[in-house]
Amino acid sequence: MTKTMLPPIAIHGNKFTFEIAPVLLAAQRFYPGEAQVKLGGIANLFGIEGIPGFSEAGEADVATHAETQGLRYSVANPDLRIILTVAQGLYRLVGRRSSGIESVADLKGKRIATIPNTSSGYFLNRLLASAGLDDLDVEIVRILPLNNMVNALANGEVDAVTIWEPYMEDAARAIGTDGIEFGGKGIYRELFNLNTSAANLADPQKRTKIVAFVRAVMDAAAEIRVNPSAGWPLVHASGGHPMEVIEQAWPHHAYTAEMAPDLLDVMELEEQWLAAMDDRTPRNRTALATLIDSTVAEEARRAPA
Repeated sequence: MTKTMLPPIAIHGNKFTFEIAPVLLAAQRFYPGEAQVKLGGIANLFGIEGIPGFSEAGEADVATHAETQGLRYSVANPDLRIILTVAQGLYRLVGRRSSGIESVADLKGKRIATIPNTSSGYFLNRLLASAGLDDLDVEIVRILPLNNMVNALANGEVDAVTIWEPYMEDAARAIGTDGIEFGGKGIYRELFNLNTSAANLADPQKRTKIVAFVRAVMDAAAEIRVNPSAGWPLVHASGGHPMEVIEQAWPHHAYTAEMAPDLLDVMELEEQWLAAMDDRTPRNRTALATLIDSTVAEEARRAPA
């Protein structure tokens, strides 16, 4: 294969996350054509202005985002299609033992730093529910930029933090032996997806290169599963995170590159939470199912590696 077989493909995603590693590697080494990953996400699929500091201008053929943002954007853009779960974020909460936290139930009444309307906010909701609590039982503190969450935990301004990596690794290091962790196994894991639009998939030329890129992501993820260090320099270059922190936080991700079999189940439950937060009527399972297009991954799986 040469790198000129297919037309260029435009990719947007959050380049500060670890989950994007297979997308970066696919663009660099596996897609048979020109591929550039720009900062952004689903907004770039629909010509929507992105979040300042987290988005570059440009129209995307495909874009990454967690299922949380897929649900949020698809309310106004039902043309959204989820075509692959690139990776899973295995989230955790780090709390201070000195704040009286020894169990999830002890989080009641505590100040917890997160971003409420994101996958980390939903993880907190599910974690609290595992102990019979809900969001109203804690004080959620929104802090930006994200590295300020680490400082707030270290300074005792908050009692716990939950957000994506590598900030959780930084948080754990910042408080050392005073820290206690609660993971999401069996409770929730972030589904970091590759998205496009139904219009893009209906265009034969665009569909061809989208299928090829999905295959490239599958091949890149397979390499990263065997050799994790293949992804480290890419995440370091795109997000600026120290290599030592990247290596330590890497196990908190799973690079699956397949359609998550329980994606619709996760979305159905999460939709209830988001709808309540946005004061709207939740969509039913049938409506949510239209957002998932597994045919792209099936077609890509049959393509040559």
